[in-house]
Amino acid sequence: MTKLFYSPGSCALGIHVLLEEIGAPFELAKVNLAAREQFSADYVKVNPKSKVPALMRDDGSVLTEWPAIATWLALNHPDKGLLSLEKEQLARTLEAVDYVCASLHMQGFTRVWKPEAFSPNEADHGAVKARGQEIIDKGLIWFDGELASKAYLGGAQMSIADAALFYLEFWVAERLKQPLPAHVGAHYARMRARPAVAKALADEGLA
Repeated sequence: MTKLFYSPGSCALGIHVLLEEIGAPFELAKVNLAAREQFSADYVKVNPKSKVPALMRDDGSVLTEWPAIATWLALNHPDKGLLSLEKEQLARTLEAVDYVCASLHMQGFTRVWKPEAFSPNEADHGAVKARGQEIIDKGLIWFDGELASKAYLGGAQMSIADAALFYLEFWVAERLKQPLPAHVGAHYARMRARPAVAKALADEGLA
């Protein structure tokens, strides 16, 4: 059976949401990042990169990296409509996923939460965090424009891009305790109202 290695409220939440949307059986395997379980010998055997999410598939092989996992899930369940293969729509979906994962997450939130990863000098940490917040704010403005006239990033149908944006929205609203721009906030509310999202949040103790 498919197994998702996750930490509650991490970016793995977006993959958890996709698995719930798909509805196929899967198991959850919690990795306690605060206790540094990602560096344990047992977990390093699963994912030598020492991070989540990691997806162990039915054949025992492991897939890592958010965009790769989400794309693989969508392609293996085409009936769920989570990834359009129409050229323009596919490109736009991957554009949004990459912006969330590579820019807002790794360049924005990492600066806010782990400024020491960008500068060993504690005196620089305030400026590092401020730059991270700028990256997050700029990204939210872009996504707000994208959502100005549609329910989901691809239109009427939720896609893997919406699952990516959702975990970012969760971090802003629930962890940073900051307001979301109007259209992004409406998208966040729309996502939270989906049964699959509610189930994922409940299972991770985040409801």
